[in-house]
Amino acid sequence: MSGVPEVTCRPQLKRSVRRFVVFASAGVILAGTGPAVVRVAYGGGPADAWVYVGLFAALLGVVFLYGAVAQVSADAYGVRSRTLLRRRRVPWHDIADLRVYVQYGRNGQEIHRVEVVLRGGRTRRLPLPASASSNDRADFDAKLDALRALHRRYGTPESSHVAVISKRTAGRGTAVPLSLCVLLLAGAGLAAWFVPATESLKRAWESAAPCAADAPSRECLTTLPAVITRVEVGSGKQRSWLYFADGRPLERLSVSQEGARGFQPGDRVELTVWRREVREVTGEHHVWREHFPGGGDVAVIAAGCALAAGYPASLVLLRRRGRRLPADEVLPSALPFAGALVATALWLLPLCYLHPTSPPTSPGALTWAVAGSLVSLCLFIRAWRATRVRTPEKAAAATQTLQKPSDEDEEVFLAARFLESTDYNPNNFGTHIVLGGGPPAVTPHPGPGRFAAKRIPVERLTVKDVRRPRGGDGDGVPRGWQVAELDDAGRPVHLAAAPADLARIVRALSTAGTPASP
Repeated sequence: MSGVPEVTCRPQLKRSVRRFVVFASAGVILAGTGPAVVRVAYGGGPADAWVYVGLFAALLGVVFLYGAVAQVSADAYGVRSRTLLRRRRVPWHDIADLRVYVQYGRNGQEIHRVEVVLRGGRTRRLPLPASASSNDRADFDAKLDALRALHRRYGTPESSHVAVISKRTAGRGTAVPLSLCVLLLAGAGLAAWFVPATESLKRAWESAAPCAADAPSRECLTTLPAVITRVEVGSGKQRSWLYFADGRPLERLSVSQEGARGFQPGDRVELTVWRREVREVTGEHHVWREHFPGGGDVAVIAAGCALAAGYPASLVLLRRRGRRLPADEVLPSALPFAGALVATALWLLPLCYLHPTSPPTSPGALTWAVAGSLVSLCLFIRAWRATRVRTPEKAAAATQTLQKPSDEDEEVFLAARFLESTDYNPNNFGTHIVLGGGPPAVTPHPGPGRFAAKRIPVERLTVKDVRRPRGGDGDGVPRGWQVAELDDAGRPVHLAAAPADLARIVRALSTAGTPASP
């Protein structure tokens, strides 16, 4: 690849097909925007259906045109990118590294793109090359290798390996979780602002009394007779209606589906009016009442939104704690914080429901609140410690004291996997490594027995380094595991396992690989 003078990335379409897409997209844009503008200009109005149809067609045309005209090229002078609205050129001496950025589509689809890291720390994502499936992944890797070869030849890369930025790595941005956290907190604040008004409305309804004959009031209850002529029961989320004879005291009333099913045409009912609205329909065999949510219901929603905002906030916190790590290093999981938030919800939501507008004052409620707060505090402290980033040396030292010496003849199955397909791990079939009772071997099961085991050629393996997982290792490697970089007769091989198990496996491979070993 070092002799490639220029690399050009275009959409994977034939030249004739690409031209057809360009002209067709331009035609769709004109055909969509033209009628929409005419309809608005000559009285169609923005609510006209044809306006939305035209604008939607124009938007589709822009999307297809953007994909058809995108192009990226690289030569001895730098990288040039061209899109529908912008052209950019970045010289090689301004580029610190080229890495892979993984986007996620529907159903977990992974879209691999190339990201340019500038000297100042900023990043720019190239429109091409891109890979949306395993079918075009080989072509994407070839284009990336060609770009990196040009970078090594005409620039000064800061890293020798290809960094992969996935949703689990430290180099992922915090804009999405931070925005979600802000939106949830705003929703919690808005719901909390409505708590006093909602509780006041419910209490006013519950304390309302019938109006006096000589002094009707808006805050009292007025009863009016009526006859139901027709009942419409909506399906799904559709509204249900009660229709009244002669349109008195009103033509129709929206009720719930359960309320509508309890009435029949011809029923004589009494309508209870409060604050100029019908709040209750009383029949001979059925009564419908309008539901007034209390302050406790809204307080639970506010507290739930605030607790839900804690999870994206924990993601932001983990990325801030790992800001000094390499961009492609996998961060610890935020599940310990999620568990602490769930445990907090178990005691906080009932408390908010029972005391929506004022803090608890009874001894039982105070004990409940204090005990729940202490439990939540302990869980959050434990989550903070559990999500610390430990280097492989510290993790191995911490776990070696927990290992118990075992008989060398006893078979021990440890969960581990080689990340590459080899002769002793064909098609990545291995899920465990068995030690003791024979040479180390790869097995597709946790034992007992060495059925379908493949012997590991320890005489060919050399341990180079032990590190934390990276984005390029794939999502199949758990966050708490570590990866050993091995040399298999000149071929790089990676072995992933839990820190304690990996240290044990590495010692077994090193011991078995010595000349004195049988």
